[in-house]
Amino acid sequence: MGLLDGVDRIIIEVARALLPLLAFFLVFQIFYLKLPRVYLVNLARGILLTFLGMVLLLQGVHVAFLPAGREIGEALAMFDQRWLLIPFGFFLGFLATYAEPAVRVLCYQVRESSGGYIGDTLILYTLSLGVASSVAVGMIRIVYGIPLLYFIIPGYLIAIILLYFSEKEFVGVAFDSGGVATGPMAVTFLLSLAVGVAAGIEGRNPVVDGFGLVALIALAPILSVLMLGILYRRTRGEET
Repeated sequence: MGLLDGVDRIIIEVARALLPLLAFFLVFQIFYLKLPRVYLVNLARGILLTFLGMVLLLQGVHVAFLPAGREIGEALAMFDQRWLLIPFGFFLGFLATYAEPAVRVLCYQVRESSGGYIGDTLILYTLSLGVASSVAVGMIRIVYGIPLLYFIIPGYLIAIILLYFSEKEFVGVAFDSGGVATGPMAVTFLLSLAVGVAAGIEGRNPVVDGFGLVALIALAPILSVLMLGILYRRTRGEET
C-alpha cells in the first residue's frame, strides 16, 4: 500500500466533518458574536492546522496502524503458547493508552479543574492500567471463546455499584474517561490487533470474536477511576 493511497477520500471525509462546524460558527459570527478580525484570522489558521492534522492522522491510520495491527495479531495467533497473548495484550494496552493524546488532555483538565487535588500522573497511570487489563481480558475472551456479554453486563453492574462508594469528584471523570480512552490509538491499533488474532485462531470468527474489544476498553477506565475514587474516599476518612 502506497503512502498516499486513498488520501483523496480522507480529504473529502475531513472536509465534510469540518465544513458544517465552520458554517455554524459563521452564522453566529455574522448575527451574534461579531468577533474582531484578528480572532478570525487566528481561527482560520487553527482550522487549517486541524484539517491538515486530521488528514495526516487518518491517512497514517489507514496505511500504517490498521495493517500493522492486523498483521501483528495474525502473527501472534500462530504461537503454540497462546496464553502469551494475554500479557502481550496487557503490555500493548498500557502503551497505547499512555501514548493516547486525548488521555493526556483529560488528565491535564482533571488536574486543573480539581486544583491539583487529583494528580494528572495518577489519572494517566490509572487509565493506562485499566485499559491494559481490559485488553488482556479481551485476549482471554478471544483465546478461550468466551461471549462478550459475560464481561460487559457484570462490568457495568459493578460500575453502578461502585458509584455509591466512590468519591463524587471521580464519578464524572470516570465516565468521560471511558470515551477518551477509546481514541485513535485504541480503535485503530488495538482493535485491528484483536481482529487479526481472531482471524489467526482456528474456530474463531473475526467479526464475532475480534470486535467487542473497544467496548471493554470503554468500560475499564470507568471501573479503574471509580475504584481510585474509593481509595481517595478512604484516605480522606482516615485523615479526618
